[in-house]
Parts: sequence; C-alpha cells; structure tokens
Amino acid sequence: MLILISDAFGPSLPDKLARFGEVTSDKNRLAEAEVVLVRSKTKCTKEYIESAPKLKLIIRGGVGMDNIDIPFATSRGIKCINTPDASTTAVAELAFALMIALPNNVTKADASMRQGQWLKKELKRTELQGKTLGILGLGRIGLALAVRARAFQMQVLGWHPDTHFTDFAEIRPTMEEVIRESDFISLHMPLLTQTKGLINKNTLAMFKDGAYLINTARAGIVVEDDLIAALESGKLAGYATDVWVSDPPGESKLFTAPNAILSPHIGASTGENMGRIATIAERVLEEFVASSSDVTETVAV
Repeated sequence: MLILISDAFGPSLPDKLARFGEVTSDKNRLAEAEVVLVRSKTKCTKEYIESAPKLKLIIRGGVGMDNIDIPFATSRGIKCINTPDASTTAVAELAFALMIALPNNVTKADASMRQGQWLKKELKRTELQGKTLGILGLGRIGLALAVRARAFQMQVLGWHPDTHFTDFAEIRPTMEEVIRESDFISLHMPLLTQTKGLINKNTLAMFKDGAYLINTARAGIVVEDDLIAALESGKLAGYATDVWVSDPPGESKLFTAPNAILSPHIGASTGENMGRIATIAERVLEEFVASSSDVTETVAV
C-alpha cells in the first residue's frame, strides 16, 4: 500500500503510518496511492481523484471537508474521513486570541512602537468582561470558545441549526437574534451552499454599531466587499480572520482595510494539534486496513 502525505503535517506522522505500507510525500506518485492525507491546501477535485485510480481512502487532517469532492469520491468507492476532534483547542484558542487583540489594539500598539510612535492617548481599549459574544455554529470549536469566553465573564449567545440547549451558551432560535444582541460575533460553521455569503450587507446591517467580527471558519461565509464597506463606514469596529478563499490569497482588499487583523490560516498549526491529527490518522488507517482485510477474507471464503 502506498500512502501519500500530500500536505504539511507533524514530523511524527510518517513513522506512525509506516507499519501500514510505504509512506511518501512525492505528489508525483498520486497515481500509485491507495491512501492520501490532506489538509486544506490540496484540493481533491474530480480531476484530482480521477488521477488516482488506486485511491481508496482520503484522510482530511482537520475539520472542513469543502476541499474534497465527496459525492464524486463516494461514487468511486473512496472513503473520506476527517479528524474533527483534533483541532478544537488550537482553533478555539486562536479565535479567542483574535477576539482579545481586536479591542485592545494589540497589533496597532506593536506596529506604532516599532515606528517610533507613542500612542498612549490615541489607542483606546475595550474590555471583554461584561460584553456579549455571539457564536454562530456551536460545534466542537464554537463550544470550546464559549467555555473560554465565560471564564472572561462574557455573556455568551449561540445559534446552531440543531442545538437547542447547552450549558455553555444561551441559545437563540435565529441567527439574526444573536447578531443583533452581540458585541462580538465569531463564526464557526462549514462552507456549504446555505452558508456561502451568509455575512453580507444585509446581515451586517443587523450588527450593533461598533461590533467586532472574528472568522476562523471559512472565508466564503463572508462577502469581502460588503465586509470592507462595513469596516470603512465604522459599522464594524474590527474584523479578524485566519481564513482565505485560497491559500495563499494573492491580492486581497483586506490588506488595506481599516481595523483588520489578518493571519495566514494558522488555526490548526500547533504542535499539539499535529500530534493529535497523527494519532487519529493512525487509528483511521488501522480501522481501514482491518475492514479491508475482513472484506478480503469474506470474499476468499
């Protein structure tokens, strides 16, 4: 069995997978691979999958599966499995770090000091304590963020299509109610047909004046031009994002947008998370090999 590690993972992964077959990072050997491990960079499109006639399993190191054509892969008998439990802490901590940095003007303070400026009076701060955080999407990461926000004595509101109760947030029946009541909004939902462009000029108009938006989910959930207009008008006090339509994004109007903190999709990039992904990937492959052996034995009988 050839196992192709197509994107950057932790250093322990090749050794963990070596007992199942030959492990390579040579993308030119895709046609030989029975198993491919990807993160967000590799796009497993129809064309990509057709280039891998022996492929039987795609392991996505991370949560979102929008870079994999799952219907086509399934039609070819290819299993697609992600590692959603691994990244919870890493992404939730980054979202919280961005939420602290925005109202405290951390990046502006640092940049101005390096430029020889002393903006003690100009840079105003806003505390998180007593503010309302609205979380759109109460999956693993959204709930982990809620726990951290409550430790900072924030009021936490949440909306999720099929979540009606949790100990960590006050559930609102509609997304619009969460948006209208919140000082901070954090996005934690997959990029689907129904979530693409969800944050647009209409939903942004519902935000409190001077609210903050944090996005560690998917760039496509936000309409960039509408977001920039809200920043420029002051409707939004700030925006922080770790996600982009493409990695890297090339040119983006966000690079010159006011009150924006931008990071290069590092939400899952902790050593601890890479270790967890490697452990889960090993278990997934172990179960896959075992199930394949069961099928072979049944056919032999």
